[in-house]
Amino acid sequence: MSDIDAPIAPVYLRPATATDDELDERFAPIFARIAEGNTERERNREFAHEQVQWLKDAGLGHIRIPIARGGLGASLEQTFAVLAALAEADANVAHVWRNHLAFVEDRLNAPQSAANDRWIERFLAGEFVGGGWTEANNGTLAAMATTIRPDGDDYRVTGAKFYATGSLFADWLDVIGRTDDGGLLTALVRRDDPGVDLIDDWTGFGQQTTASGSANYVDVPAEEGDVFPVSERFVYQGHFYQVAILAVLTGIIRATLRDGIAALKARGRNYPQGLDPVPASDPQLLQVIGSVSAHAFAAEAALRQTSRELDRLATAHAAGDDDERSFRVRSSQVATDQAQLVIIDAALAATTTVFDALGASGVSTTKLLDRHWRNARTLASHNPRVYKARILGDWFVNGTDPVPNLFAAGRGGQGN
Repeated sequence: MSDIDAPIAPVYLRPATATDDELDERFAPIFARIAEGNTERERNREFAHEQVQWLKDAGLGHIRIPIARGGLGASLEQTFAVLAALAEADANVAHVWRNHLAFVEDRLNAPQSAANDRWIERFLAGEFVGGGWTEANNGTLAAMATTIRPDGDDYRVTGAKFYATGSLFADWLDVIGRTDDGGLLTALVRRDDPGVDLIDDWTGFGQQTTASGSANYVDVPAEEGDVFPVSERFVYQGHFYQVAILAVLTGIIRATLRDGIAALKARGRNYPQGLDPVPASDPQLLQVIGSVSAHAFAAEAALRQTSRELDRLATAHAAGDDDERSFRVRSSQVATDQAQLVIIDAALAATTTVFDALGASGVSTTKLLDRHWRNARTLASHNPRVYKARILGDWFVNGTDPVPNLFAAGRGGQGN
């Protein structure tokens, strides 16, 4: 029996009750404060510890937990819209939340238990989860060196990870590893436990303050209630991780539009070939900004559509409707792949063509507009866009299952 078709137990998920206005009232002022220091943090490679704490205090970490349990009761559509708005303020800060929000979603999909009740309480208390799935040293999921071994009633974790996004902001680290019999487990370990070593060695030219470097684990303890078989992780985990990136890319496009408008208005002179001596009145330069606005529109529409598909999948899972859930897993995969193609193309086009409206002054390091392209290009490299159109075509023409088996023998399951 596959994970998609496996029977499910009652979960913590409930129908969303938050309104867009409530979420905007809560988060918009904080996002405005975060945006104020975005350029300087980018220029000086400063980690946004204070800004992440503002968001913890405001409840972003438990945005999906039902109101009846102390959370904000948001849908996935609302959650990713909030994440996109945060990315418009600071794409680095937004990306930091990807692993945390995914693990919260995992626990909300899990059967009710005393251990999972403790996790809900931890989220409500503001405890934060960073990532730890990608093997260091070009290791793959199919040939994983990280181990999670029993130690009495608990476990010990040993291994090395990279792309450990959010780790320097975290209280907990979500680590995947193999057991001695070859099974796959994920263990949540405390960041400050002996044997945990986090290194800020991310060398990417974008997303530079997301704490996406190395994480080393040597005989780190993990309690029984904090260790889970990979097969029990929530069925749309892969969708969630990808849509979180698409939300950040959508925010980057909106920030590009915002900064492009401001820069064009501030531009003092035009080229001799221009159609108006005032750049902000030149029809061709206005056309560039109009095109960027269309890219933003397309990205937001694609993000909304794929988020709604995920909401339908979450609803089917919470209702215990196995047939509907199986259908929604595939329809959500198709929507996510389609949205990836639309949003990445939009992000790379917008962050490049905006400079056509700005002249040489647009590339000034004082404006730092290149950060939008660098961040978009970096995020666009996280997942294999090059394969998605082929997978979609094979699904529509031949009915080939579009849902990847990340842990198949001989497959890497991750790339660099």
